Formats: sequence, C-alpha cells, structure tokens
Amino acid sequence: MKGFFPVPTRVLSNGEFDPGPQSRGQRRVEKATAALADRIGKKLGLERREFLKSLCGMAAAFLAMNQVYGPLFQVSEAEAADPDKALERAGRLSKQFIFDDQVHFVHDDFQFQGLLDLRSYAAEHWNPGLKGEQRSFEKIQFRNFLKEIFLESDTKIALLSGAPADKKLNWFLSNDALADARALINSVAGSRRMLCHAVIVPGQQNWLEEIDRVIEELKPDSWKGYTVGDPLSDSRYPYRLDDEKLMYPAYEKMEKAGIRNVCIHKGLVPNDYLTSFENWRYAKVDDVGKAAADWPGLNFIIYHAAIKPLNEYPETHLERFHQTGRIDWVTELAEIPEKFGVRNVYADLGTCFAGCAVSHPRHAAALVGTLVRGLGWDHVLWGTDSVWYGSPQWQIEAF
Repeated sequence: MKGFFPVPTRVLSNGEFDPGPQSRGQRRVEKATAALADRIGKKLGLERREFLKSLCGMAAAFLAMNQVYGPLFQVSEAEAADPDKALERAGRLSKQFIFDDQVHFVHDDFQFQGLLDLRSYAAEHWNPGLKGEQRSFEKIQFRNFLKEIFLESDTKIALLSGAPADKKLNWFLSNDALADARALINSVAGSRRMLCHAVIVPGQQNWLEEIDRVIEELKPDSWKGYTVGDPLSDSRYPYRLDDEKLMYPAYEKMEKAGIRNVCIHKGLVPNDYLTSFENWRYAKVDDVGKAAADWPGLNFIIYHAAIKPLNEYPETHLERFHQTGRIDWVTELAEIPEKFGVRNVYADLGTCFAGCAVSHPRHAAALVGTLVRGLGWDHVLWGTDSVWYGSPQWQIEAF
C-alpha cells in the first residue's frame, strides 16, 4: 500500500542486518491506519497523507496497532480526532527529559553506498513516503541530522556515535569530527545538548596511542567499540572484550582517565550469518561477564541489547518467547549480572526496540521486560540509532 505512515509498517534495518518480510500483522496495521486516516481525516478536511503527518495521524497509527495486536499503547480516538487534544498531549509530554545514547550522521565526503542502499530499501519496502527522494548522502549528513534529532523530536540530549572500518574512508566520523560536532552544537545551543564517543579499534596500528591522544586532546564522554571489527565487512580486526592481553591495557587507560562508559556494538548479524559473516561469534555476549567482573570501575553498555535481526515473521519470535521465555542473545545479556555477580553491565535499546515495536509490540514488551528483570530498570538505556531512520519521534511515541 503506497503512502506515508508515521510509524513504519515493516521491520527496519540500520544497514548492519537484513530486515525480514512484512508480516500479516503489519499488513493489517497498514490497512487499519489508512482506514482511520480516511475516516478521521475527512472529518477534519485533510487528505490522507496530510492527516498522517499530523499529531492526530501519529495517534491514529497507534490506534491501528491496538486494533491488530490488542490494547498495548495508551492512546484514545479523541487524540486522533481532535487536533487540540493531540497538541495538548504532545505539549505535556514534550517536557520529558529524553537522553538518546546513540545517534549518527556521516562526514561530508562519505561515499560508502551501503548506507544509501538502506534508505532506498526503506523507501521501497517500509516507508513509501521516501519514494522519489533524490539518492544522496544529504539525508544522513549533519544538516538533516540536526533538524531531525533536535528540531523534530523531543530529544533533549544525545550521544553522537560512530563506527570504525578497516578502510579509514568508511568511518562514519573520525574521532576529531565527533568532538567537533559536539563543540559546535553545544556552542550554538548555549548548553550541553551533545555528548560524543571516541571510537576504539583494538588490534589496528597505534590504537592504544590513539586512546592516549583523544584522552589528552578531545576528552570524549565515553568509548565506542565493535567487537566484530568492521560491521559492514569481514574485518581483519575482531576481538573479545575479555582478551586480557589486548583489551586490559586499554581499560586501564580508560579507568585512569575517568572516562568509564564503554559502549560496545553487539548482535545485529546478517540473516545468513552462519555462512556469510565470518566474525559473527564476536557479536555474542559471552565475553562481557568476565570483562565486567575484572573491571568493576568501568560500565559496559551493550548496544542493541545484542539482539539478532528479526528476520523471520514476528509471530515466530513471539511464539518462541512464549515457549521458552528467552530471546536469543538478549536473555544471555540479561543473565550476566546474576551469573557473574556484577552491576556494571547495561543494555541500549537502539534499533532493537524500533524493530520489535513495528514487528510485534508484544515482542517489544518481552524485550524490555527481559532486560529490566535481569539488569534492573536503571540499567536499560534509551537509544534510537537515528538519523538512519529519520526523526526518532515515532520511537519516542511508541515507547
């Protein structure tokens, strides 16, 4: 069905995994959203697309999800039918403090076509509103990032992240560029609206010297690493967090500098990872517990909650959870505190909440519940992985 939908009606990908096909439930949500838009929009004198771009349209999308999946979202038809009620609610909730621990954009000379393929895929499969958009890197560069994160969502503070690559030109942003963006946004805002990572590349040449440099010159707010090495190719530099010879000298530098948050990409392997992704074992969390126990002065923040892609129909994943009470790799992460006796392991919801919320919201509830039960409510962190998905406002509304 062609048209703009305020909440995606297919599983999303951030380019690091292949999304699955549209499910039966998602097709029903799409039809129900369109029907509500036509019925309510007509009364308001709005065409479907215009209505769905409004606050009332956002409410209608969640009403449609409730029709299909059951009453999981707190939303009323009055909010969808009355612009004043929708505006009142949005204004009240806009004052929430929202810290997004994972946002992205790419440098102006970035040329890796894979990220453009992601946006093209989105236009074709889950966000027809992007159809006709000129294929360029502008939508994932700084100007659009600033608009969609800070002007078109309720996000108050964001942590700017990056990703390494075996080829330097394929880095999203250099460590200096991350720090420059932080300085620029905070200067314009006149307050601390942006934090930034420094990306580490264990095993690459002079990587420990780079840690020393950024501590001295850039003073990052936290660290970002990919144990798979390069997330978009078979890297020559995968590593384990509990590799004492490789990683522990770096941890010593981090702890001594007082930069204690170590954010690590986990999960999100390709659909056919067993045969196509040589380094997939490094995406698991079996190296987290020992490292956390050995370094209690550091916090290990596991991005994407280590979830695998939802590459099957969401009902399959939900049924598996009902049968076993487990979610692959997510449950293993949630069990680390009890197994290793630690309190310094955290989970980030970037991409995983978005993917679950649009594939089956009950699975999103199972995901968050599993993490809260195992790690504690104060050890589950909000992240959206935007600007890959446009403004994070729909994710905020869903949560």
